[in-house]
Amino acid sequence: MTAPLLQTRGLSKSFGGLHVTRHISLSLQAGARVGLIGPNGAGKTTLVNLMTGVLAPSAGSVWLNGEEVTRLGQPHRVRRGLARTFQITQLASRIAVRRQVELAVHQRVGTINRLLRPLDTFAEVREESEMILQALRLDALADRLPVELAYGEQRLIEIALALALRPQVLLLDEPMAGVPGADRRIILDALAMLPPELAILMIEHDMNLVFSFAERIIVLADGAVLADGTPEEIRKHPAVRAVYLGSAP
Repeated sequence: MTAPLLQTRGLSKSFGGLHVTRHISLSLQAGARVGLIGPNGAGKTTLVNLMTGVLAPSAGSVWLNGEEVTRLGQPHRVRRGLARTFQITQLASRIAVRRQVELAVHQRVGTINRLLRPLDTFAEVREESEMILQALRLDALADRLPVELAYGEQRLIEIALALALRPQVLLLDEPMAGVPGADRRIILDALAMLPPELAILMIEHDMNLVFSFAERIIVLADGAVLADGTPEEIRKHPAVRAVYLGSAP
């Protein structure tokens, strides 16, 4: 088996006497579709913050493509192929969708500091941005402002910005959070269109989405891994049902 794209080894985080994550070891291979679930306070967001460099661990390590990145900040991890979307959208509300995607591509290719030239003169950046927008069926909204769009469409733009960074690993932090039922199909269709080689870890409270999307599910409880297995194994796991699912979804 090839080396995992993302790996944590004994990852722990404490705030004073409060242990938020405890010795978490997990790995994601290319093409993985993994759900991360657990009750509120289980340590899910803290774990993602440790993976992405928002927080420094109290113990343990993070590896990308076989290289330890534990001491590297967020920008360095992004350049090594790790991207994240957020539970609450963090879009520039009054910059057109097309421009935001182009700026994300500029950030990746290193031309972000050479934008005294008109953006339209960067043909390759413009073409790549158009491809991303078309792939996610956002091309009809490309010249709109995020503030004018439905929340589900805004979440989709956030995925487009992440893809513009050409990640090998994508961490989706509650992609359905705040999305009305009528807009959820948009997100589901977008997830189905993501590149098959992309490794995806999704935090989500919507169990129907998790069990339909994930090929593997990791369950956290009290900051530690309670269970790790296929959706069917997780459905039947007695401890998971006792502390979280209650009954099979």
